[in-house]
Amino acid sequence: MPQSIICLDEEVRHFAERFRAVFSKPQYQYFVTVLLELMECEGKRTLSGVLSKVGEPPSLSGLSRFFAEAPWVQEALVVIWLEHFRAEMQPLVEAEREQQRQHQPKRRGRPKLPLVTGYVIGDDSTMSKPKGRKMQGLGKHHSTTYDQRIVGHSLVQGLYVLLDRTCPLAPQLYRQTRVCEAEEVPFQSKIELMETLIRTFEPVVGTHTHILLDSWYCAKCLWHAARERDFLVTTGMKSNRWLRVPDETAAQGWRWQKVSEYAAGLSEQDFQLVCWPRGGKKVYVHVVKTSVRKLYRCQVVIVRHSLTAPLAQTRYWASSDLEADAEELLAHIAARWDIEVFFGNGKEELGLDHYQVMSASALLRFWALAMLAYVFLEEEQQRLRLSWQRPVTIGEARREIQRRHRRSLLAWLHDQFLSGAHPETLFELFAA
Repeated sequence: MPQSIICLDEEVRHFAERFRAVFSKPQYQYFVTVLLELMECEGKRTLSGVLSKVGEPPSLSGLSRFFAEAPWVQEALVVIWLEHFRAEMQPLVEAEREQQRQHQPKRRGRPKLPLVTGYVIGDDSTMSKPKGRKMQGLGKHHSTTYDQRIVGHSLVQGLYVLLDRTCPLAPQLYRQTRVCEAEEVPFQSKIELMETLIRTFEPVVGTHTHILLDSWYCAKCLWHAARERDFLVTTGMKSNRWLRVPDETAAQGWRWQKVSEYAAGLSEQDFQLVCWPRGGKKVYVHVVKTSVRKLYRCQVVIVRHSLTAPLAQTRYWASSDLEADAEELLAHIAARWDIEVFFGNGKEELGLDHYQVMSASALLRFWALAMLAYVFLEEEQQRLRLSWQRPVTIGEARREIQRRHRRSLLAWLHDQFLSGAHPETLFELFAA
C-alpha cells in the first residue's frame, strides 16, 4: 500500500531535516519522496516505482526534472553526511584512545601515542543496463556477477570504515575514452578517480587512515598519494608483478623475480598456519619484507588455502604497513570485504542499479540519494543493535522502518475513521 508522507517515521523525518538547506521547498518534497520510496519499495526503483509507493505522489514529469534539471547539488549532500559522521564518531574515537592509554603497559620513556585505525576502502562496481541505449555514460565494463564484459555504468566508490561503523564517500562515474569523446567530457581513468578520492578524503581527528584496494588499483601513483598524506595502503597484487629477492650471484646482491615464481619456490616450512579473521578458516600465509617493482618497500603477503591446491589459486597482496605481523596483515586484507557487502546491500536493499534516468548528472544524483538512504539505514542499524542487543543487518534495519511506517499508517487510518472520514475518500487518496 502506498505510504503517505504524513506517516513518515520520526527518525526518517529528523534525518531528512539535516539536508533541508540543500533544497528549495518543492525540491524537498521530492527529496523526501525518494528517500521514503528507497526504503519502502520491494521492486524496481524506477521513477514510476518511486511514485507507486507514495500516497498523493508528485507528478512523474516533476520527479524526472528533480533528477535531471532541478538546481541542487548532490555534492552538498555528501559534505553534510560526512560532517555528521565525523562529528558523531569523534567522541567514540576519543573514548577508544583513552581506553588504549589506560591499557598501555607502564614503561620508561614517552608513552606510545594511541591511534584508532580507519579504513578507506576503494572499489568499482558495474551496473548492468543492457537496454539503456540512450543513457549517458554507458560503456562495456567487466562484471564479476556475469564474469564477462557487459553494457552498463561503472561506479567508482569509496567506503569509510571506523570502529565498526561505515559511511560511503561521494559516488563517481567512470566513463571510457570513447564515451567521453562522444559526450564531450574530460576523460579520467579509474586510477585517477581513486587518486582524487585519496587526496581529498578527510579522516576523523585522532585516527590513522589505511587505504584498502584490490589488484586493479595496485598503482604507484595511488601508493604515492597515500604516502604523501601519511596513510598506510594495502592492495591486492597480480601474480605477474615483480619483487626483489636476494641473489649472491648478482652484482648488486639481488634480482627481480615474478611473485608467482617466488611463491612456487617456497617450501611448506616457509608458510605459517593462520586463522582468517572472518570465518575462522585456517590459511597458509607467507610474509616477506621486500620491494615491489613500480611500488615501494612493502610487505608482500602470499596466501594459500591449501598447500596442495594449484598455484593459480594463490592470492597476493602488498602492504605499506611494515610493522604488522601476519595476523594484522590478514586483518587489513579481510577488512576490504566490507565494500563488497556495501555494494550487495546497495543493490539488493536500495536498488542502486535499478535507475532509468538518461543523463549522467541524474545518474549521479540517484546514486547519491541511494547512498544517503544507506547512511540513514546504517545509523538505524546502530540504534537497533543497542536496543536489540544483537548484530543487525542493513536489511533488518530497512524492514524495521517499513514495520514502523505500516504501524503509523494504521494509526493514521484509525484516526481518520474515528473523525468521520469516508472510506471512498481515503481510497481516492491512496489510489491517486
